[in-house]
Amino acid sequence: MNIETAILKITFASVWSKAWPILVAILFFGLIIAIHEFGHFITAKLCKVKVHEFSIGMGPAIIKKQFGETLYALRLLPVGGYVRMEGEDEASDDERAFCNKKPWQKFLIVAAGAFNNLVLGLILVGVMTCSTDLIGTRQVHSFHENASSHATGLEAGDVIKKINGTRIFSSRDIDYALVRDKDGVYDFVVDRGGETVELHNVTFEMQEYAEGKNTIIFDFILVGEHKTVWNVIKTTFMDTISIARLVWLSLFDLVTGRYGLNDLSGPVGAVSVVAQVTSEAVSSGAGLEMIVYIMALITINIGVFNWLPIPALDGGRLMFIIIEWIRGKPIDSKYEGWVHTIGFILLMIFMVVITFNDIKNLITGAL
Repeated sequence: MNIETAILKITFASVWSKAWPILVAILFFGLIIAIHEFGHFITAKLCKVKVHEFSIGMGPAIIKKQFGETLYALRLLPVGGYVRMEGEDEASDDERAFCNKKPWQKFLIVAAGAFNNLVLGLILVGVMTCSTDLIGTRQVHSFHENASSHATGLEAGDVIKKINGTRIFSSRDIDYALVRDKDGVYDFVVDRGGETVELHNVTFEMQEYAEGKNTIIFDFILVGEHKTVWNVIKTTFMDTISIARLVWLSLFDLVTGRYGLNDLSGPVGAVSVVAQVTSEAVSSGAGLEMIVYIMALITINIGVFNWLPIPALDGGRLMFIIIEWIRGKPIDSKYEGWVHTIGFILLMIFMVVITFNDIKNLITGAL
């Protein structure tokens, strides 16, 4: 082997080691998009709506094929996708047009995309739950040596019911409630031997994980249960609900100033995180658990976010359909179009800002 060939192989290996996790992340987002759009598509077909195109990705078509009345396309840019239906954004005399369907049919078609994302998240959480040795509970089993939480009131056997006023339904809720705080001091409500006990100023030690950013040290261990069909099903649903609730809590934290724009990630940041987690999981032999968790977190976030009553999102369209349902007639499509257009412009501006922040963080991290 000559020197040039050896250098070429080393260069290729180095580039590939960086590239393949990114490709995995892009494929994963493509899967999320495909499942989301398939929800709209299959529900529209079931409601006998005329579908002109079912497309995954944006930009020029790489592959496209006409089957019956519908064009199926895979497009160059792995961001977004769409289902183009007759009468979706304009008036149509076709009885199979979206605009001429009953409100409950429109509601199902628009809601089906995010619903599919939530179902995917539920399946991923179920896979993750089945892969664990024990099922986590809300009951404290024991403490690490010199545990601050134990010294400030928490006891073995306590069943955690609330943390800082937030209801706790699963062990994952405990994780989320603890990491949301900044000073490591909490108010707990626990069940102690059948009696509800309020604990104030339960303290955890903090450690710095990045410049100016701290996280708490988890100093107690929860009771684990052996898997049964019932607790696997229950935990799967409760953990999925916990992740979905995290979206609302995060939005609340953003509005109240707990998090800033620098703490948000858009598509670029999300791809980077998935790629990094994938690479670390493979190199460390940690397995797929963290990858599956990140996938579940993202798809459930997309599902919940799409249902928010924001113009240009599915939730904004659902809001107009509900108004039509109540009024007995739709709002003038001209006015609805204006609202969605303004919402889309504002959403794009927001996404540009977040994407710029993602790129800036990536460059800063690389230096």
